[in-house]
Amino acid sequence: MVMPNTKKKIIQHLETEVFCKLGVSPIHGIGVFAVRPIPKGVNPLRSYIRMREIDVPKKDIKHLPKGVRSQIDMFCYYNRKTVSIPVNGLNSFDLAVYLNHSKQPNLRFKKNGALESLKAIDQGEELFIDYDISFGEKHYF
Repeated sequence: MVMPNTKKKIIQHLETEVFCKLGVSPIHGIGVFAVRPIPKGVNPLRSYIRMREIDVPKKDIKHLPKGVRSQIDMFCYYNRKTVSIPVNGLNSFDLAVYLNHSKQPNLRFKKNGALESLKAIDQGEELFIDYDISFGEKHYF
């Protein structure tokens, strides 16, 4: 995907590819909400920033300042042994980290890692994924 570099391309991007915003979630903390209707089968969080992650052993980040470790805990995916840190660092982010959990999700991850809307989503509706399915393990809240 090539980043838009002309006024015409950025206007087209805004018209056809911007679907979401962050907002206060009645479910938990911050969530992702539709700023306009989202059709079924669309990736509403498509981005020109490549969001790759590097799995880093947790022991390798113990020396980092407490505030940085807190940001990693809040915004990075992790398991018992490793944490997945974006190659772009923590000063840019993927809206997907704000997707809340639901057993009735309206989004799913496809095999290639891209998100896809499972149904038409109304303007103002919060977007959800099922953490258990998305991350392959049971989540307890």
